[in-house]
Amino acid sequence: MAPLSQPSRPLPGDDLGLGTRPGPGRSVNKDGTFNVRRLGLPTFRGYELYHSLITMGGFRFLGLLFLGFLATNALFAAVYLSIGMDHFVRPGGEGRLDRMLDAFFFSAQTLTTVGYGHISPKSHLVSAVAALESLLGLLSFALATGLLYGRFSRPHAQIRFSAHGVVAPYRGITGFMFRFVNRRSNQLIEVEATVSLSYLDGESDTRRFVTLPLERSKINLFPTSWTVVHPIDEASPLAGMTDGNLRKAQAEFIVLIKAFDDTFSQSIYQRTSYTADEVLWNHRFKPMSAFGADGVTEMEVDQLDATEAADV
Repeated sequence: MAPLSQPSRPLPGDDLGLGTRPGPGRSVNKDGTFNVRRLGLPTFRGYELYHSLITMGGFRFLGLLFLGFLATNALFAAVYLSIGMDHFVRPGGEGRLDRMLDAFFFSAQTLTTVGYGHISPKSHLVSAVAALESLLGLLSFALATGLLYGRFSRPHAQIRFSAHGVVAPYRGITGFMFRFVNRRSNQLIEVEATVSLSYLDGESDTRRFVTLPLERSKINLFPTSWTVVHPIDEASPLAGMTDGNLRKAQAEFIVLIKAFDDTFSQSIYQRTSYTADEVLWNHRFKPMSAFGADGVTEMEVDQLDATEAADV
């Protein structure tokens, strides 16, 4: 692959699916999301409802369940009010607010199948509506339980990447490096790393992508941290490049991590990227691990981002 400063003919597959048109910002955000906004989609997308409920934030999900509970009870309370509260046995008053509260709380008791007996129907019409509501309550709570289980059982990668990548001395040459740790206490095995370089080709005014060869692209065990290294040798696309060259080319290092989570027995994925502004030149990472007095390896996760100047 030709250096960044030299144009070369696009190769088959020279695209990660992010498009070759140059953009003003990064392609992949630090949290792994893509800088893509989809337009022209319908407002309501039923095919995405389950996915949205599974992936939305926890507080938002609980708030949506609570709002759905209130809305359902308000709807059936309106039905009971339209039938007439004289169809109920209740000790409440005859004021408008008293009748509304009695209808709402009767609906809540019916929906949840609690049934304290404080209010009860005395006509077949109200009993039929209450039976329908109790059926709806059973179905809705079963659905909510399934969604909660789906949210908790879905594997989430909790991989933390270093805030910066570095270009540091490496075995007589230099190398581009970054590192990451698993923030959870579970075990990840068969961890694989793929690093792609995205840059602007000044001659063709298109964005190019090239996969960078790594010192090691896979490790079997991952109990501590992993510093991923791309050696910058004569065959590297970064050979002869400087900080200014990468900034001018709007370079971005796109990282994909794949691992097998033995807790869930499923593969997990995590993405991030480093722009040229997030690469420290002539710096190296400080050690994170040391042996404790009992011989056990101790890893200081809060030192993940720690770097120091490197002797060049």
